[in-house]
Amino acid sequence: MNGDTRSFAKTLRADMSLPEMLIWTLLKHRQSDKPVFRRQYPIGAYVADFYCSKARLIIEIDGMAHDIGDRPERDIFRDQWLREKGLEVYRISAKDVLSDPDEAVEGMLIVALERLKLFTR
Repeated sequence: MNGDTRSFAKTLRADMSLPEMLIWTLLKHRQSDKPVFRRQYPIGAYVADFYCSKARLIIEIDGMAHDIGDRPERDIFRDQWLREKGLEVYRISAKDVLSDPDEAVEGMLIVALERLKLFTR
């Protein structure tokens, strides 16, 4: 991870989208029985919207921009690179977050807990 990526992540933390803010509001109160997520976490040349290191899980909140131009191909390449590093990428549409943030967070926690089972066997 280089300094530019860390600096960019810091900027993103200060300027989160509404769906990201809704998710973070629900996740930031750490509970001992729930997986811990970090927001806008730098990994290599990329910044994950949310990252659970113990589960090796990245959560991406995808707005409409992810559907236009070369963005879908860039997301595929990025996800492939991250998976080669042993990380799982789980994408949630921003529309779904706005519709029901609690359900989106619940889905994130379920995926993280399932991944954690893989590493505790």
